[in-house]
Formats: sequence, C-alpha cells, structure tokens
Amino acid sequence: MNARRRGASGERGLRVTGGTHAGRRMRAGSGPLRPSADRVRESLFARLGDLGGVAALDLYAGCGALGIEALSRGAESLVAVERAQASLRALRANLETLGLSDRARVLAADAVAALRRLGGEGARFGLVLIDPPYASGEALRAQEALVSGGVLEADAVVVLERGWRHPVPVARGLALVDERRYGETVIARLVPARPEAPGDA
Repeated sequence: MNARRRGASGERGLRVTGGTHAGRRMRAGSGPLRPSADRVRESLFARLGDLGGVAALDLYAGCGALGIEALSRGAESLVAVERAQASLRALRANLETLGLSDRARVLAADAVAALRRLGGEGARFGLVLIDPPYASGEALRAQEALVSGGVLEADAVVVLERGWRHPVPVARGLALVDERRYGETVIARLVPARPEAPGDA
C-alpha cells in the first residue's frame, strides 16, 4: 500500500508487522510514493483478523507491503497488480527475498485491465486491497471493475486507502462497513452489498 505523502514509512524503514514474517524488512522502492506506515498496516490487519486460506488481491500494489503482510498473516495466495516499473522491481525483490514468490502472482498491468483478465479466468478473492492515487478517480473505477468482473467471494472484504481530505467513494454493489483515520490516512472497509429483496425500500 502506498501513502501519498512524504515520509509515511517512518524513520526506521519498512517491515512486516505480524505473522510468520514479522519483523522482516522490505524494500520501499524509489520514486515519489512511500509505503504506508507500519502502524497503519498493523492496526488494519489486527481488525481483519484470521486470514487463513484467503485468496488476496493487491491493486496498485507498489512495493507489495500490504499484500506481503496478508501472506505473512495466513493468506493462502496473492495476486499483486502494479504497472510502475520501479515499484514492480521492488515488489518482485521483496517477494523473492522473503521466500513468498511461490504463493504470489505479479501482474504488470492497469488495475481495471487486470480485473477483466482475472474475471475471465474465474479468479475469486476474499480480500482485496485498493490504494490508488488519492486525487484520481481510480478508487471508484477499481471498485466498479471488481463488481462487474465478478471476482469477489460472497464474504469478501475490500480495503480502501484514501487521504483524509478525499471522500471514500462506494460503488454500486458494495457497502461501506467502517472507516478509520490514522493521521492523514483513512482506511475504509467495504463488503459486497446484500441484494435487495422484493419490496425493500
């Protein structure tokens, strides 16, 4: 997950905060983006609870900090989607260094194009992590592609990171569960919306 502000990774660098790889260091990559603070990831995954057996999808994956955290905490597999070459290099290096490459698939693609491809393959995910550029329309675009692509399990959780100045968009077909602020970062959790029964208002 990539924070859109300078210095979000903290002075001590980037590390896995829990699970089998707790304490292991990761490369943050180069460029203007910075991985989210350790404390944000630690709090988020504490709220997500047991990830045993979950198939995870990390959109706008950056260096892979969130997806790797999910694998460390029990997720069975990971598909990480990223198109920036510098981030892809860091992502692949982190998976290799941590010995997680055999449980991860990296797609060098636009998020919506990747979701179209994954939907066509019949892929389904129980956890989706979305961290697009805050000021763009990518958050809603990705959610809409998730719903139309049919890649969400019925009990899936979608995690969206936004800046506190940017409203959390919610696509039709998803429902907002909660959102929490950590400094300048807001983490929202969404789930597939319950189908309306005949006669519902």
